[in-house]
Amino acid sequence: MKLKKYFTDLFVKTWVEAENQSVRTAPAQGTVTADMKVIIILVYTAIGIVVSKYFGHTTAFLDVVLVNPSRFDLWYCSFFFGSETGKFHSMVYWSASIIMFYLVIPVLIVRFVFREDLRDYGFRIRGVAKDYPLYVLMLAIMLPLVYLASTTQSFLDRYPLFQPSQGHVFPLFLYWQAAYFLQFVAVEFLFRGFMVHGMKHRFGVYAVFIMVIPYCLVHIGKPFGETMAAILAGIILGMLSLKSRSIILGIMIHYSIAISMDLFALWREGVLWSGLVEN
Repeated sequence: MKLKKYFTDLFVKTWVEAENQSVRTAPAQGTVTADMKVIIILVYTAIGIVVSKYFGHTTAFLDVVLVNPSRFDLWYCSFFFGSETGKFHSMVYWSASIIMFYLVIPVLIVRFVFREDLRDYGFRIRGVAKDYPLYVLMLAIMLPLVYLASTTQSFLDRYPLFQPSQGHVFPLFLYWQAAYFLQFVAVEFLFRGFMVHGMKHRFGVYAVFIMVIPYCLVHIGKPFGETMAAILAGIILGMLSLKSRSIILGIMIHYSIAISMDLFALWREGVLWSGLVEN
């Protein structure tokens, strides 16, 4: 019964409260009104996703550096390619680009353009623990599914995103996980913080469903099931962010599932066990 009440509050009560606090109004006939805050959020989100998609990978610059390579170009290739350490550098670059365009720039917009408190955009710790039932339930559902998915070759072809060789799980894999975690902080802030809390005053609960569209699209290229699951996950995490006014639990849910995918993949390939034994 407690779980039923929790989910009633999560979806029904949160929906009603968000709608009651929104300010959607029809403009007077013949007039035009513009909510510049919403426009900035939507336009920047589009720009941030596009730029990080096109220039967030070190391979995006290969066509340039491989034509009449200079000393810098040779350093670039040796630093990012051709070795396990280079692959690590390349993945950290990808994480850094996500952190820059999904977190750093949106934070600067909130603080210096909107002149608002970051706590109003989800960086709030107070009261987060009361939503632990959702964290436990999502892990209980997702971990068996991840375990089953890890038996498929398509899963093992993609995960872990950074593949350490046997005997080199530590420390590179741990360093990568730190960067990976910060990448999830950035993702949750852009979608469940910047977008949802930045637009709820105008669209109410529908800010969640607007956010789900770009959130789903950034998953294009991943396995079909994962991309489809992103729609449901985006809605649930968006509602959770509205309810708790925090993105903290969303970060923990997102990262917990992501690291389980990496660990199951390493375990299936025998890399994790060899790394633990040798260290």
